[in-house]
Amino acid sequence: MNTTVWFLLVGCLMLARGLAATTISKSPFTSAIVYLGAGILMGPTLLNIFGFDPKLQSALLEVLTQIALLISLFSAGIKMPVPFKRQRWDAPLRLAWLSMSLTVGLVALFGYYVLQLPAGAAVLLGGILAPTDPVLATDVQVRHAGDKDQLRFTLAGMNDGSAFPFVMLGLGMLGVVDTGAHHVRWLLVDVLWATAGAVLVGVAAGALVARLSWRLRGSDPKHEIMDDLVGLGMIAVVYALATLFKASGFLAVFFAAVALRQSELVLAGAPKDRHGLMEPDTAKSESARTSETHEAPLTVSTESLVFKEHLERLSELTLVLLLGGMISLKSIQWDALWTALFLFVVARPLSVFAGLIGSDTSLRMRAMTGWFGVRGIGSIYYLMFAIEAGLAPEVAAQLTRIALFVVMLSILVHGFSVKPLMDSVWRRRR
Repeated sequence: MNTTVWFLLVGCLMLARGLAATTISKSPFTSAIVYLGAGILMGPTLLNIFGFDPKLQSALLEVLTQIALLISLFSAGIKMPVPFKRQRWDAPLRLAWLSMSLTVGLVALFGYYVLQLPAGAAVLLGGILAPTDPVLATDVQVRHAGDKDQLRFTLAGMNDGSAFPFVMLGLGMLGVVDTGAHHVRWLLVDVLWATAGAVLVGVAAGALVARLSWRLRGSDPKHEIMDDLVGLGMIAVVYALATLFKASGFLAVFFAAVALRQSELVLAGAPKDRHGLMEPDTAKSESARTSETHEAPLTVSTESLVFKEHLERLSELTLVLLLGGMISLKSIQWDALWTALFLFVVARPLSVFAGLIGSDTSLRMRAMTGWFGVRGIGSIYYLMFAIEAGLAPEVAAQLTRIALFVVMLSILVHGFSVKPLMDSVWRRRR
């Protein structure tokens, strides 16, 4: 399919999505299902107008999914309630680390004993499928800065960064990368330092950018800041610095966004509610309080958020459309279906319930959280990363077939159930 047809196809989808925004918001399915359906219709399954081979285009697909994840993690970090309170962040952190590890372990056991994969490939499959997706899960995640909904906050997509060590472990067990004797280097560098270093780099960068932009805006004469470019530049610099220091770039970008938001609200003098959380809508600088307009001061986090969400929608459309072109339903095998069912019905719910033992989340909240484990762009990124790292062709072909089908089924199953279930939760609360 030539470039002109691509422009026509993507342009028509963008026009349809933009013009039918209200219709889709009221429909029982998500926009990702529309993009997936268009990809399957025109892909090798039906019309065969275009195809996209992930093995041949793994480098391009790795970059595209990497950019989409970075933008989504930055947006998710901006929307997180601040300041950081251990009780408030307890459930998301448990899900991102404890439940994530349990999911990887359960999928790895399934892959080893049921799918008859090598141990390293089974762990790699667990690392690929364990993270839930911040790009495709917008209907159940935090919607805006200051959103205090507990379910959406609990489902925050920070776990894409915490899945990376398990991908590296699987590749190390397969001999693709060096994880050290008895995987000691993996534990010290890819787990402990990668996490601690990401937090350090992210928090330092976020606080620095917040104070710098605040000082520039407060200068006389008034200094203008292009918030969109500052936000994008911050994502790129933080990711690059974290990678240079052997830390997790994804986690660093997420925590940079959290630190940026918190630092800006502190500088703006934001009051706190009865739960100790800052209320951004009422934040005003000293000069804004005394001005005639009483407008809240501009911040990089708030002003750049809308632009990032537009980029998220564009990346969702492009990547899910490509997913449809990568899949041929004629070649689906039973191992992919059993893996999806095990992940959705057993591994994810069980790991969530186990990971949240002792937390203050209700049984209903745990059940909802256990179900909404949307797989998507994060899984595709880790799959492409493994292929580019030098994964053996036969193992890459099997993991690609399984992972892509699981992602497709997740978009369909979770996409059709998210709105009815979320509506039932909101009706009960009202």
